[in-house]
Amino acid sequence: EHTPGGEGFWVITRHVDVERVARDHAAFSSQTGPGRDGAGGTIIEDLPGGIGPGVMLNMCDPPTHTRIRGLVSRGFTPKGLAPLRSVLVDRAGLIVQAAVDRGGECDFLTEVAAELPLQTIADLMGVPQADRHQLFAWTSAILDFRGRDLADTTPEVAEAGIGMRAYGEDLVRLRRREPGTDLLSTVIAGGLSDAELGAFFSLLFTAGSETTRNSIAGGVLAFIERPGEWERLRRDRDLTPSAVEEILRWTSATAYNRRTATVDVEIGGVTVAAGAKTTHWYPSANRDDAVFADPHRFDVGRSPNPHLAFGQGLHHCLGAALARLEIATMLDALLDRCAGFEPAGTVEWGRSNKHTSIRHLPLRLVS
Repeated sequence: EHTPGGEGFWVITRHVDVERVARDHAAFSSQTGPGRDGAGGTIIEDLPGGIGPGVMLNMCDPPTHTRIRGLVSRGFTPKGLAPLRSVLVDRAGLIVQAAVDRGGECDFLTEVAAELPLQTIADLMGVPQADRHQLFAWTSAILDFRGRDLADTTPEVAEAGIGMRAYGEDLVRLRRREPGTDLLSTVIAGGLSDAELGAFFSLLFTAGSETTRNSIAGGVLAFIERPGEWERLRRDRDLTPSAVEEILRWTSATAYNRRTATVDVEIGGVTVAAGAKTTHWYPSANRDDAVFADPHRFDVGRSPNPHLAFGQGLHHCLGAALARLEIATMLDALLDRCAGFEPAGTVEWGRSNKHTSIRHLPLRLVS
């Protein structure tokens, strides 16, 4: 009775089952299912068809998903991102050095962790850098259930939604007149509808700024709580790639995704009826002791590390390579300038069951 519409949902927690659901897009739809009249999506509460389901990349099934993703996927491969590497290195260095120059005490989430992904996605989407913090504020308000419950809204959330939508529409009009080399210009040239363009802008800007900043901040919090792992990484910088993967596993920045069963399907020894909601939980799958040895230990040298932080199959995160590059670049910048970290206040977590988010992380960078 506590769920939207009073309708229950299945909870899928084992690594093997989460991976199966993520890979089987035919049986587990990201869009809708029988008896839902086109409603559905990837959050617990149903969204009306055409609002998210059927137009937003992460809430589409083939062939719509294939068409939209195909327009931009090449730019998110490691090869496509290679020209960005030197830019990210310079930016990360400037961001961290600025915090060090201010005495080292900072809100690590807003002043450091958020800045690199925020600047980067703004460039990729053709958003002027001067506007990035306004968009950051809007996306934070929309994703954080501060003072509200599921399906509720507040004046702040309504204002953020209107602002984000209007900004995206204005930018689309500008890029129609003055196309550039950014991702928005690319999808406009690909013939997306106005609804698809608005959804594309909102999704990529939000996903490109939200999840990675939480992974970076959550990773540094893990290092504060386990300083021996930071020392280990400082002594052996060759561990950086495995440290990135462990940060992704440990933080699991997307907490869950929802699917809708399209047919009666057996999973985990039970039958899920066609039309039923399923939710699969990445933090649980990424701590499954059938897959990970000592799963509740943060281990920068963990290998193998078959985490599911980016999902699997058709909806494997489009920005996975970019997120890995941003986390690795920020780790390098911190390793070059910081001997360690000290807490300078209380961590403030976001209120959400969808994103493992941090609002504020006050700390001191120790030079």
